[in-house]
This record gives sequence, structure tokens and C-alpha cells, in this order.
Amino acid sequence: MSFARHSDAVHVRAPGKINVHLGVGARHEDGYHSLATVFQAVSLYEDVYATASDGFSISVVGDVDVSEVPLDDRNLALRAARLLAQTADVDQGVHLDIRKGVPVAGGMGGGSADAAAALVACDALWGTELGSRRLHELAARLGADVPFALHGGTAIGTGRGDVLTPALARGRFDWVLVLSEQGLSTPEIYGRLDRMRMRGRALADDATELLEVPPAVLQALRAGDPAELAPVMMNDLEPAAVADRPDLELALADGVRMGALTGIVSGSGPTIAFLCAGPEAARAVQEELRATGRQALHVHGAVPGAQLMG
Repeated sequence: MSFARHSDAVHVRAPGKINVHLGVGARHEDGYHSLATVFQAVSLYEDVYATASDGFSISVVGDVDVSEVPLDDRNLALRAARLLAQTADVDQGVHLDIRKGVPVAGGMGGGSADAAAALVACDALWGTELGSRRLHELAARLGADVPFALHGGTAIGTGRGDVLTPALARGRFDWVLVLSEQGLSTPEIYGRLDRMRMRGRALADDATELLEVPPAVLQALRAGDPAELAPVMMNDLEPAAVADRPDLELALADGVRMGALTGIVSGSGPTIAFLCAGPEAARAVQEELRATGRQALHVHGAVPGAQLMG
């Protein structure tokens, strides 16, 4: 996360994320679940351009399908701009032009990246200079994944996922993402997991204090060894995501058969992330997946969070 002086126009880029590990605990009364997760920011980006305006407005284009992205106050980036203006007592408006590269409803936190980028962009545009700690607080009010999109890198997320602890991750991790034309609703996937657990088809962590990231995951990240990380990756939401999507199960099997070390549904899905041994292996897996007609992208991590661009 970086800042700039007051300007008439600001460009901020924020990354999508992969959940290398996602443990989901019990559902709380507020509807959220306890989480123990490891985020990694990857080189697939959202670009937000903020320009001074009398009111608050937004436009969205992208390399992905943006037809389902709301252009009113349901949009997280627009809510972020309004929240910052209210918090800092700013009487100006902003127009946000969003150019999306992260799949919509794909489990990679694209909307959260937009919100993080909007916070940084408006802070710079209006010269409010709230600082990283205050922006983090605002980000947590907007959504559980927004604080990580601010900071990027690799981090452990606890609570709702918004309590972050940086995780040491050496070297570079190469991923091949398989995108899906049909998105999934995060609340619906969490609800399905709850129902599956009630029927005994998935295990629940009843005691929040027992929900933690396995040491083997953190050790593999510290070692910078994808072969060590692959067998310990896990996502509690994956059974719920693939329950009615046999195409996801088929893609997971195909990617490994084609040379990936392992595959995992990213967050609530439906994007699938295949961990590969290195750049050359990832390019080979990408080519084979594309040959089957799938949309496959080669990305790497970890990358920084929301950044002002020149």
C-alpha cells in the first residue's frame, strides 16, 4: 500500500488473491464464520482510476464479464469512497473508473480489491492522509477480504479473515488459474457448507480456538518450496463449491493429470488455482488446459497490495 499527494486524477492497482489454506469454523450470530486462512496476492489485477467529481459515480469495463457488477451503492468500491468521505469529512465527490482483470464472483476477491484500491485512490485524491492503520480499519468495515487487498503479499487471516499477520513466503509461487463462465455466490457457498455439516457430510470446527493454520503450510511457504506446499493445501469450502458443479471436479483432475502439483478451489470458487513447480511447468499446464477449451491464466505470487501507479 502506497500513497501520493493530492491530485486531480489517481490510478491505483490492487491484486486478486488465492486462499492457499482456508479453514472455516462455526457460523456466528452475525452471519460470519470464524476463519483461519492464508492469503497470497497474485499477479491478476484490478485498476481503479479516481477523478474529482461533484457526486459519486462509477463505471466498469474489463477483460472479464462485468455484466453482473452493480453500478450503484451495492458496489463495494463506491461504498468505500463514500465511507472515506464520511470518515474524513470530505465534501467532494469522485468518479471511479474500474478496469477489471479478476473474475467476477470467482473467489479471488476482485470486489475487495476494487474497494481497497478505491480507499487508497480517494485518500490520495482528496489528500486526507489517513495512514495505513486507519485505512485498514475502514477496509475491515467494508468486508473480510478488503484489508488483505490493501496489504498484499502473503498473510495469515483470522477472525473473519480481516485480522492479518504477515507470513514469510520466500521465492516465487507459480499458479495456473482456470476461470469459469458461471460465478458462485459466496453467501450461498457458506450456507451450503453449513447445511452439509449439519448432515454430517463435512467436519465443523466447533471450538474457534482450535481453528488455526497448520504449521506445515507456513513451513512450506517459508521454504519457498511448491512441492512441499502442494500436499498441505486445503479449502473447507471446496466440497460446497463443487457439489453442483461437476465441471470443477473434472477440471481439478485434469490440471493435476496435465502436470500441476495440485489444484484447489480459490476461496468460495469457482476459480481453480493449480500450483505448479515453476514458470515453465505452469506455462505447459496452461497450454494443455487451453487446448481443452478452458480459459487458463498463468500468474505468480506473492505481489504487493493496492499501489498508486505513476
